[in-house]
Amino acid sequence: MANVNPVGWFDINVANLDRAKKFYETVFNVKLTDAPIKWGKQSFFPFSPESQDISGALVEKADFVPSSNNTIVYFETEEITAVEQKVEAAGGKVIQPKMNIGEFGFISIFIDTEGNVVGLHSRN
Repeated sequence: MANVNPVGWFDINVANLDRAKKFYETVFNVKLTDAPIKWGKQSFFPFSPESQDISGALVEKADFVPSSNNTIVYFETEEITAVEQKVEAAGGKVIQPKMNIGEFGFISIFIDTEGNVVGLHSRN
């Protein structure tokens, strides 16, 4: 059995793509790229097809209501506390401040502008 990370992509379902895109670009200091319209309303997080790093997209669906019952996606960050401050300033809400998870580092959980529960992870 190979010891390879099986996660390859994630979708975060949103009610308002423009609002969600602004939130994530502000919090993580990244530029999201709109997908071709034939794929529906979605914007991709930065990625390179040649890289083994995972990436994902914000996906607006008319018949989907974002909620806290979604699977939690954890974003890697160098310093959780600084990102928590950006979350609050960008209109999100931290619901689990930085918490020690032992040898695996630290996590934090927040609610984005669309009502999705999303996590942060850092080694320090």
